[in-house]
Amino acid sequence: MNFNEIAALDKADPLANKRDEFDLPADTIYLDGNSLGALPKTVKSRVAEVVSQQWGCHLIRSWNDHQWIDLPTRVGEKIAPLIGAAKGQVICCDSISVNLFKLLSSALSLNSQRNMVLSTEDNFPTDLYMVQGLSNLLGPELCQLTLVAEQDIEQSLNDKVAVLLLTQVNFRTGQLLDMQKLTKLAHEKGILVIWDLAHSAGAIDVELDKCHADFAVGCGYKYLNGGPGSPAFLYVAKRHQANVKQPLAGWMGHAKPFAFDATYQGADNINQFLSGTPSVIAMSALDAALDTWQDVDMAKVREKSIALADVFIKLLQAHPSLIDLRLCSTEDSSQRGSQLAFAHTDAFAICQALIERGVIADFRAPNILRFGFTPLYTSFEDVWNAVTILVDVVETQLYKESRFNLAGKVT
Repeated sequence: MNFNEIAALDKADPLANKRDEFDLPADTIYLDGNSLGALPKTVKSRVAEVVSQQWGCHLIRSWNDHQWIDLPTRVGEKIAPLIGAAKGQVICCDSISVNLFKLLSSALSLNSQRNMVLSTEDNFPTDLYMVQGLSNLLGPELCQLTLVAEQDIEQSLNDKVAVLLLTQVNFRTGQLLDMQKLTKLAHEKGILVIWDLAHSAGAIDVELDKCHADFAVGCGYKYLNGGPGSPAFLYVAKRHQANVKQPLAGWMGHAKPFAFDATYQGADNINQFLSGTPSVIAMSALDAALDTWQDVDMAKVREKSIALADVFIKLLQAHPSLIDLRLCSTEDSSQRGSQLAFAHTDAFAICQALIERGVIADFRAPNILRFGFTPLYTSFEDVWNAVTILVDVVETQLYKESRFNLAGKVT
């Protein structure tokens, strides 16, 4: 490919104007939106208004005057169409880890004749840790984690499994699991399924209702651009809401929280999965960020995501000097999310050298260099320039300088 072809792709991009809605730093190519999304311009003004006016001037009146109390529901309903969910099934609260604890407990209670939680060896660690923590709390006779390779999921589904816990897009490789197929197979064995959407919400077409999903969690700070530590969300299919009982019975999950009754009575809808008081400033930031999605067609997002990654692979493969970067993601674009992973002995150092040169990628242990493609603000020219700089970093062996092997607390 040549630069004229790249320029033509940007000119034809139906999402190109979305880039203007983000406050992107100059001289930076940001390919890490799968870890932390960029800052939407609307968020800056919203947070300033919430702090200076709503909190600063209106104080506690803002719970009613500015509907702070409704933020978890309002934000959940904005996320719902992005993950293929009808109204009344998604709420914004807490973190993925906390929400997983709620859903794991709920699912095990619904399937109480079984005790096994089946997941994958390469699932995101926090998902596995939450199962391990619940097992320590309840005992292995009520909760027992079993891990298998991704390719062995189907053959591991049996009548001992209570819950299948899967991440739709593998955080390292970007491998995309077949939600519809795996959910159907699990249900045929009487298994409930929890889907982690951390690397798929806002990046691919998620169809929770169409796939008859049971439960799901996701975060607000990656493709949804809600900011660092942004509140997470959870999904509970309406058919389960009358029968579940989540363990973190906080006052906001009460049917009448401001009755201040000493006896807990959970709400009979998705609100029962609330616990404590919502983080108003953080949730307001996510609320504003989600306005960016109001006129976005997820099919166009997915189409551009695939095109960006395919162009990246094609450009990289045109340079013999990059032969030692081994593609760990599948080349089949229908089977991956919105990221590419490459294995290299010096992946960490290469990543640090790229960052110094203005290309923000990230590293995942033990040897993965990861590039994320966020279609709302990543351009094809970004991809061209990133590969050009990558070639220079490798060919000049810049990454071998000692300063690029100094790891911070966050890698």
